[in-house]
Amino acid sequence: MNRYVAAAALAAAGLALPAVAAEPSDYPTRPVPFTAVKIRDEFWAPRIETNRTVTIPYCFHKCEETGRIDNFAKAGKLMRGDFKGEPFDDSDVYKVIEGAAYALALHPDAQLDQYLDQLIAMIAAAQEPDGYLYTARTIHGEQAPGRASPKRWLNERGALGKGDSHELYNVGHLYEAAVAHYLATGKRTLLDVAIRNADLVAENWGPGKLEIPSGHQEIELALVKLHRATGDRKYLSLAKYLLDCRGRGGPDGKYYADDVPVTQQSEAVGHAVRSGYMFAAMTDIAALTGDAAYREAVGRLWESVVARKMYITGGVGARGSGEAFGDDYELPNRSAYAETCAAIAQLLWQQRMFLLHGDAKYIDVLERVLYNGFLSGVSLGGDRFFYPNPLESDGRTPFNYGHCDRAPWFNCSCCPVNIVRILPQIGEWIYATRGDELYVNLYVGSDAEARISRDEGTAGRRDKGQEVSVRVVQTTRYPWEGKVTLTLAPGEPAEFTLALRIPGWARGEPTPTDLYRNAETPDGRDEPVTITLNGEKTAASIEAGYAKIRRRWAAGDVVTLELPMLVRVVRAHSSVRADEGRAAIERGPLVYCAEGVDNGGDVFNRRIEGGPFDVSSRADLLGGVFAITAPTQVLRRNERGEVVEESAPLTLIPYYAWANRGPTPMQVWLAADTSAVRAAPAPTVASRSKVSASHCYGADTLDALNDQIEPQSSGDGDVPRMTFWPHRGTAEWVQYDFAEPSAVCGVAVYWFDDEGRGACRTPAEWRLLARREDGAWQPLEPTSALGIAKDQFNHVAFPPLRATGLRIELQLRAGFSAGILEWQIETP
Repeated sequence: MNRYVAAAALAAAGLALPAVAAEPSDYPTRPVPFTAVKIRDEFWAPRIETNRTVTIPYCFHKCEETGRIDNFAKAGKLMRGDFKGEPFDDSDVYKVIEGAAYALALHPDAQLDQYLDQLIAMIAAAQEPDGYLYTARTIHGEQAPGRASPKRWLNERGALGKGDSHELYNVGHLYEAAVAHYLATGKRTLLDVAIRNADLVAENWGPGKLEIPSGHQEIELALVKLHRATGDRKYLSLAKYLLDCRGRGGPDGKYYADDVPVTQQSEAVGHAVRSGYMFAAMTDIAALTGDAAYREAVGRLWESVVARKMYITGGVGARGSGEAFGDDYELPNRSAYAETCAAIAQLLWQQRMFLLHGDAKYIDVLERVLYNGFLSGVSLGGDRFFYPNPLESDGRTPFNYGHCDRAPWFNCSCCPVNIVRILPQIGEWIYATRGDELYVNLYVGSDAEARISRDEGTAGRRDKGQEVSVRVVQTTRYPWEGKVTLTLAPGEPAEFTLALRIPGWARGEPTPTDLYRNAETPDGRDEPVTITLNGEKTAASIEAGYAKIRRRWAAGDVVTLELPMLVRVVRAHSSVRADEGRAAIERGPLVYCAEGVDNGGDVFNRRIEGGPFDVSSRADLLGGVFAITAPTQVLRRNERGEVVEESAPLTLIPYYAWANRGPTPMQVWLAADTSAVRAAPAPTVASRSKVSASHCYGADTLDALNDQIEPQSSGDGDVPRMTFWPHRGTAEWVQYDFAEPSAVCGVAVYWFDDEGRGACRTPAEWRLLARREDGAWQPLEPTSALGIAKDQFNHVAFPPLRATGLRIELQLRAGFSAGILEWQIETP
């Protein structure tokens, strides 16, 4: 087994290298290494190549341009200057190195190899003599900037009230990069840097020494990889110790998933990326140590995420505040955070859960994340990115750190550099083995070499010391078409079991929980999954989501799987308030969405019909996709405010491909009930007015005031809003300038208030002014109270008058900001 084949363990789940003594326990299922899988399909192969030729060089360039790489040179006294950026920026460089190493393992590149040698030499120079590596402190000592603390590790858990220092997070990514580089090249240059640092951490953490958990979880799963690469069990023990430290509680305990010990946790809470990495590490510990408490805990946490806290795209993390999981069934669409890094954490965790249990339901979730919540994070061109991945956008309100579409980079650019290390590993998730069973998990055109236990087939006797090599050639146009052909060629005839995953979506189950369910198929029909062996239909037993075929296989045996690629209408659990009266459209593993650019600019004024749907292959669209055309009714208001309907088709594209043609409205959960439609607004005094304000937060929009979208509550995250954030306790104003002088007699204001999530509250007080036709502003004397009630329109009447504008002046509460979701004008 060559070095690249041995890299299986380190790529996704860190399984033991041949030179390492077997653990007391381990994952019973082993992935076929990504280096033993050559992807040759039309969907993933071009993306992996774009990652190699565009995204990796682009991210290295941005790390150079922004000073991330220079920080190592400065720390190593190779150049002069102050630290630039954030202390956690060190991790960005490590992640790109990891991705580049995986790319090297698949595609030798002398120029990239030389570049990595130079960069690693710079990193080695930045390391302090005892192994410490954190460029901000090495450059500035006790005056280290930002979240860095005066002393090592003092602020690892955010003790200084300015965010945690990320010292252990940084080196966790160092360890992962070092192992990847060592396995790809055989060079120990970066591995030795990682070992010196890990030894230092091991000297400082332990009973009677440092007993605090990591601030941003990551080092835990990285230590498991380092343990596997070196055979040193102390790294595995250290990983478990850092997890066992958790449970200290405190006011921010949930944010850090530190409110209760990890083995007692049953609800996914806190920062979705950090917790996701922690769940992956906990699964490693469950497998490698045989700890039953860890095994039970990750099972409970999986149920919490997949049954109550996961978007239909596989994304997790409902709240932008704290980049966190929300409450059960809290899954807003427009304000969905669903960070790309959180999707990556889910991929790593779901793969580990499969390796532990051998159940297809974990791969069902992995596939959903991979094709939707993860892939949406990078543009088709490979150089534009999403940090959050919302399921709805008005095309005008910024959501992506100041952008209303994809961004070229971020100040905190963890997501782009995380993407580059995942794409080369996809081959790792296609095939796996367990004893004499060969699993086919993902349907990706590929050529793979797997090794399975040899079964002599005599009275059940098996020689466990023998293995047989099996070549598998998979041909398919998945995810566009459902036909998959597998040609098997064992080195010699051998009896074993072929286990084909029958995706949940093909079995009528969008997810392996009741969080999402299929509505009836559009024309009331369904199609069965069929399997043929050498041209003859064959029956297969279904176990844990796999169709299993056991026989004595010989070279040239062909298995064909036909999965029904129907358009499916999906509904959410009734407890997901954001999706009430709405439906999502799926085909195969892909979630679809509607973009304004394909549909006359508006996707919110439609009610989707039950079918029929038309599916067409569009080579000219978004790099080549299968588009869906759905029948809908367009709703609009006429001059009298009445809602009228007319039929019109709606074009749907795969969610991963949205926002590749500039800012545009987008929606995943389409209105299926009239009550959920946002009818095109009627022409009113407010809708024709120009809006201005003393201040509007950059991620909000003044258009929210007169878009005629009625919120469900003052904290509704699925409707546009305007806020004065981050202004607090100040005097502010907002006004309408009418298109023409108009008679008015009242207003209705729906205040924004995100108590429990943010710092916006209803105002302390407010007043109304009208601008007369002579241009003077006149305070109004309302005949009803100036209300500040939440979750309703506050109606205010005043004597009718003719005006050219209206103005609200308000005083914010001390310590709080405020905002408005809708401001209506009433006429006589």
